[in-house]
Amino acid sequence: MYRENVSESLLADIMSVSKKTVVCWKKNGKIKPTQNGNYSLEKLAEFPQIKAILNSKWNEERKIKPNRIYNSIELFAGAGGLAIGLEKAGFSAVALNEIDKNACNTLRKNRPYWNVLEKDIKNIDFTVYKNIDFLSGGFPCQAFSYAGHKLGFADTRGTLFFEFARAVKEIQPKIFLAENVRGLMTHDNGKTLSIIKNTIQELGYTLIEPKILKAIFYQVPQKRERLFLICIRNDLIQYANFIWPQPYYKILTLKDALKKGELYDTDCPKSCGQVYPKRKQEILSMVPPGGCWVDLPNDIQREYMQKSYYAGGGKRGIARRLSYDNPSLTLTCAPAQKQTERCHPEKTRPLNIREYARVQTFPDDWEFTGSTNSQYKQIGNAVPVNLAYAVGRTLIALLNDIENKIRS
Repeated sequence: MYRENVSESLLADIMSVSKKTVVCWKKNGKIKPTQNGNYSLEKLAEFPQIKAILNSKWNEERKIKPNRIYNSIELFAGAGGLAIGLEKAGFSAVALNEIDKNACNTLRKNRPYWNVLEKDIKNIDFTVYKNIDFLSGGFPCQAFSYAGHKLGFADTRGTLFFEFARAVKEIQPKIFLAENVRGLMTHDNGKTLSIIKNTIQELGYTLIEPKILKAIFYQVPQKRERLFLICIRNDLIQYANFIWPQPYYKILTLKDALKKGELYDTDCPKSCGQVYPKRKQEILSMVPPGGCWVDLPNDIQREYMQKSYYAGGGKRGIARRLSYDNPSLTLTCAPAQKQTERCHPEKTRPLNIREYARVQTFPDDWEFTGSTNSQYKQIGNAVPVNLAYAVGRTLIALLNDIENKIRS
């Protein structure tokens, strides 16, 4: 059980509210801080998010092992974040498809025995992989606004989701996983997800109610959120009992990523990375850990924000310096870009490649290929390894459960 106290900002992350909301709760007596101003999670156990942490069965889930070798295929594999987690959970990849040359080289460099299909998914015949146990992938979310009114398989034609669906149709896996950005849940007023749901039904699969998983609950020191869709073939649904992964028993912070401790045996190794232009470095040097442009002197705010200064809104990702005491903001593909700065908590520079990788919980021996910009893109687009591992374990448990019930 997690008995440590947490700060106001960390409590806000757990509850998915703003720090301002936590302050309001404190003022109206809904929550009470300890003498040092932090909060005891044990005294906030009435909140479902905190109750789940306090009663975590994470360590029990780590004991889940496959009853046999479950073969899998991954589409849109990228640099391997999802693949590493699934492999760690017990899946054996038969093939991984990715079109980006550098990402493919990354996969081959680290797993020479993986069958990496470096080609456009449209040119792959998936019938040769028929009846593989499991299919996964994070298909790029293209606009479905031109879709027709049938809300089925034909309406997705021309999108990469159609190719994902075609792979499902040709392979007929027992279960499949599709993951995407949380915005897919509400994209086009929910019409996009409706099309996807109807397509899944038309393919002969039952969709478990989609869920947005927050990476901070799964041993990842980052505020990334991903939408997961778990689908079970209709002839197997009577044997299935899927349970979403349990949260880790504590929330990890950037310090856990960059320093020796619970996640890694050493401090983060040195590596290459982007740098700021001279004036930008001068300005960001004025920002405190956890701060952003609003913490700058007013004249500097005006200089840095220019027209955006008058536009209103928080824009708290601009000129943002991370803090060791909190999880990282969601990593992007460009940590030096003005709208999405991810400045090191102590040094006035963007997080470097290895620091980026650690925030995504890649192992230190996982090497990335290509230019520095390409490496940032590969890491920024990845599913955090530990999140993938947590979901993977529950999928292994699902397959075990299905096979055990069929045999009995």
